[in-house]
Amino acid sequence: MTDRPDRRHMPLTAMHWGTYRAETDGTTLQALHPFEEDVDPSNIAQGYFSVLDGPTRITAPMVRKGWLEDPEGRNRDRRGADDFVEVSWDRVESLLTDELTRVTQTHGNEAIYGGSYGWASAGRFHHAQGQLRRFLNLIGGHTTSVNTYSLAAGEVICEHVIGGFWVAAADTTDWQSIVDNSELFVAFGGLPLRNGQISQGGTGRHRQREAMLDARRNGVDFVTVSPLRDDSIAALDAQWIAPRPSTDVAMILGLCHTLLTEGLHDQAFLDRCTVGFDRFAAYLTGAQDGTPKTAQWAAGICDIDPQVILDLARKMHRKRTMISASWSLTRQDHGEQPFWAAITLASMLGQIGLPGGGFGLGYSAVNSLGLENHSLPYAAMPQGANPVQRFIPVARITDMLENPGGAFDYNGQKLTYPDTRLIWWAGGNPFHHHQDLNRLRAAWRRPDTVVVNDWCWTATAQHADIVLPCTNPLERSDISMSGRDPYIIAMEQVSAPPPLTRNDYEIFHGLATRMGLGAAFSEGRDQDGWQRHLYGESRNRARAAGVELPDYDTLRVRGWHKVPVPDKPNVMFEAFRADPQAHPIPTKSGKIELWSAEIDSFGYDDCPGHVTWLEPFEWLGNGDTDALHLISNQPRTKLHSQLDHGPVSQGDRPGGLERLRLNPQDAAARGLSDGAAVEVFNSRGACLARVVLDDAVRPGVAQMATGAWFNPSRQVEGLCLNGNPNVLTEDRGTSKLAQGPIAHTCLVKLRPAQM
Repeated sequence: MTDRPDRRHMPLTAMHWGTYRAETDGTTLQALHPFEEDVDPSNIAQGYFSVLDGPTRITAPMVRKGWLEDPEGRNRDRRGADDFVEVSWDRVESLLTDELTRVTQTHGNEAIYGGSYGWASAGRFHHAQGQLRRFLNLIGGHTTSVNTYSLAAGEVICEHVIGGFWVAAADTTDWQSIVDNSELFVAFGGLPLRNGQISQGGTGRHRQREAMLDARRNGVDFVTVSPLRDDSIAALDAQWIAPRPSTDVAMILGLCHTLLTEGLHDQAFLDRCTVGFDRFAAYLTGAQDGTPKTAQWAAGICDIDPQVILDLARKMHRKRTMISASWSLTRQDHGEQPFWAAITLASMLGQIGLPGGGFGLGYSAVNSLGLENHSLPYAAMPQGANPVQRFIPVARITDMLENPGGAFDYNGQKLTYPDTRLIWWAGGNPFHHHQDLNRLRAAWRRPDTVVVNDWCWTATAQHADIVLPCTNPLERSDISMSGRDPYIIAMEQVSAPPPLTRNDYEIFHGLATRMGLGAAFSEGRDQDGWQRHLYGESRNRARAAGVELPDYDTLRVRGWHKVPVPDKPNVMFEAFRADPQAHPIPTKSGKIELWSAEIDSFGYDDCPGHVTWLEPFEWLGNGDTDALHLISNQPRTKLHSQLDHGPVSQGDRPGGLERLRLNPQDAAARGLSDGAAVEVFNSRGACLARVVLDDAVRPGVAQMATGAWFNPSRQVEGLCLNGNPNVLTEDRGTSKLAQGPIAHTCLVKLRPAQM
């Protein structure tokens, strides 16, 4: 009998969804085993098997045939449906050098849109977005984007209310404080563990499930406010409150009104630590607009029993309460309001800064939120300065392509869209995460050239003109080192890439060298030299923060290092609560802004100066009894669309179609049975799906995860054969303030699929 190999001596690799020990012969990956420190490993990594060298792998530089045939018009109408021609690296570098020169000399560098996103790799060095921006900045700059698809509206509103979302994220009250001190945990949007599998920059040990169970065993009561009962695990035995989607703000206003009128609010905390409560209170009581925001008023909007709101408000007052607001709440029409409302509610309870009390923005949105950890400012690949000042909100790319020179509002500014002639995408898939993909597809034909770095034929790669074949994280060495996770992982190459592929650093260094900028790009370092440099700089920063890290060579030998957790559990805004004058938060006033003079000065009708119930542009309150509210949440089998083509994701599709979960009574009303193939549709498009009956879904709601690779039908206009729900979602900004995405404000109808 052969001894089982000691996994502790297998090389490590790390991803956003976990760390793994790799069985490999140095060329071929044979197995991935969970890291020995991980108590709740994710299965997502197994999605790599069969696709590393499968038919979707891009193995050589490719150029679209129509782009080569017509140097003037580029046959842009064939983009997304054309054949590709394999070329050499020498040829593709020559083509790119000529095109970059033409665009910058004729239209200026603002005509280049550097559209990368940050989820390509957990490695500190092989970070596609950083490598792309470093190169583009070196050649004169580019138009870039601000904020994230995950929570753009939340990021911008938090700037005004608490001084910044990432300020709060780094200071989030950790799970141990909740376990030890909380009595009640109210989760608006739930605590979905499918999201908690992930952390940007790498995950060493999954903490979310363990922490929730510890809290429950210690007597913490949980309340899940979501249209999906399983947005919290069954073991929490959570009270499920299922308001009509997009009405969380109305419910929170009803809670606030109850606290105020029953004298359950903490006026002393409001006076000392917030500004503007009097203005908000005038709105809450109806003194401002004649409509008191009572529990009865809120219940009518939310379609729940008003007693549920009254009872919850009183319970939150009696108990040490932590309020969580899911990132998903920001991805709806007027998505700025839910975070602001949750912070306002927590301020009225007066428990902010107390152990186990206050608020957190996105517990279980990612594994790192609430993780017991030092937040260390590790070094990233320097991108240099971007000489181009022009930017767009990240979710406004279709508007930019459709309206060159068009005006738009953003966070108090009046801006204009550039005339985009070249898009370069590295490390992302906009044909997954953007809204109204059929509209995006039409606008995508407008630029002269689209360049994409990718390792597999995603929809974005298929809609490119020049495709540069890159490696994936298993095929290179790096360091996984996130300031939001205590584990540092020396990532080893565990699989050999196809011979003609290059990593992003090699791609951009090669092109920079051809353009006479190679030395400026490399700064005299090879790839190992850069990793040593970034780690050394990070080690110095950690030492300045009182944390000692091993040297680079020792880390490589050991394979991993865990930064010791702080001795004392972190409590958000603890010092601020103790002395707001000595420890102000970074807002205009130094306090929590329940009314923002700055936002009020913008004069936005879709984002006033305090929390306000603003009716969504389409929702179930509009009276269309045949419509369903579509919840297109994050998938459990992949990160966004990564590895959708792999066996884990594909194995979760009954009959090859994406799951559409329906409440049995909604299915019965439409004559649909479990397993029926349906077409989900609205005025924007349609996609195929398979019905799964589930009473964990609120009546009137359909749930379909994002992440299916966009696959437009060639026979039926607007139909995605793979089931990407973003062919259905509306592409408009949350408000003039943040211009974030509103994917969760979406009504659909169903009809039997013609298959």
